[in-house]
Order: sequence, then structure tokens, then C-alpha cells
Amino acid sequence: MWQPPDRIKHVLPAAQWPTAEEAAASPLFTPVALGPRTAQQRTWVPAMVPWRASDDGFVTDDVIAWYRRFAEGKPGVIVVEATGIRDIPSGPLLRIGHERFVPGLTRLADAVREASGGASLLFIQIIDFLAIKRRPPRDKFLERFLEITARHRTLLADHTGDAAIADAPERDVRAALARLDDAALREVLSHREVEDLDFGYRERVTDTHLPHIRELPQVLPGLFADAADRAMRAGFDGVELHYAHAYTMASFLSARNDRTDGYGGPREQRIRLPLEVARAVRERVAGRGAVGCRYLGDDVIAGGNQLDDAMWFGVALAKAGLDYLSVSKGGRFEDAKQPKVGASAYPYTGPSGYECMPTIYSDARGPFSRNVPLAGAIRAAVRAADLGTPVIAAGGICEFHQAQDVIANGEADLVASARQTLADPDWWLKMRLGRGAEIRRCEFTNYCEALDQQHKQVTCKLWDRERLDEPDVVLAQDGKRRLVPPGWR
Repeated sequence: MWQPPDRIKHVLPAAQWPTAEEAAASPLFTPVALGPRTAQQRTWVPAMVPWRASDDGFVTDDVIAWYRRFAEGKPGVIVVEATGIRDIPSGPLLRIGHERFVPGLTRLADAVREASGGASLLFIQIIDFLAIKRRPPRDKFLERFLEITARHRTLLADHTGDAAIADAPERDVRAALARLDDAALREVLSHREVEDLDFGYRERVTDTHLPHIRELPQVLPGLFADAADRAMRAGFDGVELHYAHAYTMASFLSARNDRTDGYGGPREQRIRLPLEVARAVRERVAGRGAVGCRYLGDDVIAGGNQLDDAMWFGVALAKAGLDYLSVSKGGRFEDAKQPKVGASAYPYTGPSGYECMPTIYSDARGPFSRNVPLAGAIRAAVRAADLGTPVIAAGGICEFHQAQDVIANGEADLVASARQTLADPDWWLKMRLGRGAEIRRCEFTNYCEALDQQHKQVTCKLWDRERLDEPDVVLAQDGKRRLVPPGWR
């Protein structure tokens, strides 16, 4: 992952854990309505992809054990990882694009409800994403993947001085391209073709020359609505529409979306499909559960959305009737680090990815509560529009007063914590019981994120080698890491 040039090593916020009486009086542990559901407290476990689903997207025993463990900490809300709405292969990611996935998701919902004693609401994040390919070797790209055009022939003839290449068989054109040095080849290829060579082919929502991309506005509302209906029937308390990071819906929202079919360009057109999806999902859910979304307070890329866009979108989404707005930041493909040959680009390796998950090594601002101001500005805009939609803040929140102040200061209505909850799923419960001294504190080194980047089963360095000889401990595929945090005794 990219790191700030100055790389100041920060220390964890000083821990001031409450007594049980102080916790009982804290706004952090008060109820809040989320549409037709009520969270018993304002603590939130956001979606994290742990790579525990089966290769064909089914819930496994490891998936259930993962979420059961979070539920034992009894947070207000748990959001299940990004779950694909299409019935297409997508590796060990959960899927909800067909009826065959419903029984496993029902088992998951039942397990969380049992483990939390009904104390935690369970939402599922539903997502669409476009095709992405691995970075190819140069010779393979030129031999198999590059579509030869008249432009290539003309520029190649200019570079080589061989006018006959303009009418030569395609195999000869490919061979001539392969003989060019890298600098000359990049002059012949288009900007997009150079990207495909350097990073691997990736579809964009602006590729409207492709019929399936052009038809996304007609297809996606129904796919999201069908997925939401399955979630309701599986027993979830709500669905979270994934409008964030590097994926389809965030790309429609992005200022880089210049589609000319009424779904790109100005804000009013970029938000058109997200609103149509939200409307279709709300109609299908029909009050059976909450419908919210997670979206970006800042794209953190050149030419992308900034906070003023996010504030405008927040008001529009709240007016559309969404039951909450969960605010994230960055995590885009546009500034991702170049992958090695044979690997795929990963959207959390550039500056925008860093801003999504800042580490203990940071600039002068530091990583803690770094993104809370985004949620605060969005919430203020929503309230100024006389809307009461709850807003969730996230980003390096790992201590009681830090979390409580977010709510007390009116910057958000609920507080989300991913990495600290991964380090200690019981930390919310320990605070409520006045036993904060027993909390295992995240060190924010992003050990977990590095595993995610390699599509390895995500664990935490603070617990993945602890008490490995306990009865019934399930280990990761490498046999060295435990898949579930140790229980709290």
C-alpha cells in the first residue's frame, strides 16, 4: 500500500475506558432507529471481506464462525461482507444472485441472531462489480489480447518506415509490434491499450460501446431488488447498497463518469442510476427491513468526487428515503499500484486506498478519526435539508471517548469500527461492562489488509497465533493462523 512520504509513526490514542455506569450513560450505547429497525446501540461493524466463502460463493462453516464471533460482542449492527448480486463466478466471495444461496444465508442470519441473543441487527452489503483481468505478459498481450486496428497499422508504418505493413496480414502486424521497444510501442498504442498492458484489462461504466455496459441502467435495479428480496427472506434485518470504492455504483456517481445517455455528466445524471436502484430495492423490501447505502465522502483521485459532491449526494439519497448513509473514503482503481505480471490491480494500493485504511504511519493529521469530518459535513448537509437520516462515521476509531465524541459532537449518529473490531470482537461489550482494560487494541499496521490484498483468509496478527493448541481451533490454509479470534473468558 502507498504510504505518505513523511511517514510519521503515531501512537494509539490514550485509552480512557469507562466504568459500567459511565458506559450506561453514554450516547454510544443508546438506541437509534434505522428505518423500520432499531439498533440497541450506536456501534457498527462495517462490511469486511474475509475470504471464507466457497469458491462458488456459498456460505461455509468458516463464514458462519466468523460472523458468530462478531455477534458475541453484541454490537448494534453487523454488516455482512460485500455479496455479489449476479449469478456469475467470482471466487470465494459471498453471492446472493440466485435462490440456491438463500439457505446458506439463512443459516448465517440465524447464527448471528443466536450468538448475539438478538442484540445485534444484521445487514448484508450487496454489490455489483465489472470485469477485471490479470496483468498480461507483454508478448501474450500483443499476440492474443490486443485488437488490431487501422490506427495501429498507420502508426506502425510511420515508426518502421515500412508502408507495406498497412496492408499486411494481422500476424505480421502483431510480430512487428512485438519487435518495437517499449517507448515506440507506447506511441503506437492508445492510452487505454497501454493501461490494459500495464495493469490488465478492466471494464468501466463508460464503456458504452459494449452492450452489457450500455444496458447497466436497465439491468441493475432489478438485480439489486432481487438480491434484497432474497436477503429479507433469509432473515436479514436490512440491506446495504454498495455505492463506494472501485465498483459499479460508485463509478456511476464519480465525476469521471462522462456517459452521454443521461446517466453521466452532471451530478443530477450521475446519481440517476443509484436513485433508481434505491427505489427498486425499497419497493421490493416493502418495509420488511432497513435499506441504506455506503458511499464515498471523497474519491481522493484527480477528477473524482470531492466532499461537496458527497454532501449533495447525501441529501439526494436521504430524500430518496434511504434509512441510513454510511460514509467511506477512497479505495479507487484509478490510482492503484501497478500489479505484477499475472496479478490483478487492487484498488487499495494507491493514495486513495491509503485514505480508506490509513495506517499507524501517517502524515501530521494521523490515522485516527481521520475521515470523521467527511461524515460530519454530510450529516450537517442532510440536517440542513430538514432530514433526519442517520449517518455512520468510520476511520481509525478505536477508543471510547474518541467514539463517544463523534456522536456527542453531532458528527455522526453511529460509529463504525472495522480493524479494531477485527482485533477484538468483544471490545464494544467490554466497554459496556466496564472492562475496557481487557480490550485487545488494534495496532493499525494493516496486517489484515495485506492478507486481503493477496486474497488470503483475513486474520489479525494479534490473535492469529494465539492458543493454537486449543480444542476445536480452526486454522487458516497455511496452518499457521487461526481463523477465529480467541474467545473472551
